[in-house]
Amino acid sequence: MMGKNVMGLLCGAILLASTPALAQTEAAPPAAGPTDPQIAAIVVTANQVDIDAAKLAKSHTKNKAVKEFAETMIRDHTAVNKQATDLVKKLKVKPEANDTSKALKEGGKKSDAELKKLKGAAFDKAYVDHEVAYHQQVIDAINNVLVPNAKNAELKDLLVKVTPAFNAHLEHAKKLQAELAAAPAK
Repeated sequence: MMGKNVMGLLCGAILLASTPALAQTEAAPPAAGPTDPQIAAIVVTANQVDIDAAKLAKSHTKNKAVKEFAETMIRDHTAVNKQATDLVKKLKVKPEANDTSKALKEGGKKSDAELKKLKGAAFDKAYVDHEVAYHQQVIDAINNVLVPNAKNAELKDLLVKVTPAFNAHLEHAKKLQAELAAAPAK
């Protein structure tokens, strides 16, 4: 039951990234998409949320496959954040905190707090379920909001370049999810 809460918090936060106009009234014209500095903040925050969840999973799980997955998330998302940080320094762009990056950060803290309440197979299931949902939402946000709104070609190229890794993470998480569902209860 708590696993759905964790997943809901993360999905809700990332959905904000893909629907910037939701904060406006229906009568108002649609909001412009995020700016490059806002996109940079969203990317760094989304990766950090996943790094933090993976660190929590790595320290809490006893499941070898979940631990290995968490280690992959830490390694890969840290690398993406380094690339993003290096790029914004090169471009002399300062990531700009925004409602989406703030919601992602807050959602990450809440989901980690919910995960900390779980143990064993319940923890593993909740963590992996949220990884499936989170990666799908991140991929959707990259493809439908961040790439189309990125003005700087190098920023857009970075987003496009990292998408296959996020797709691979999603497939890995789905495979792990299926394995956990098929495992006998302990």
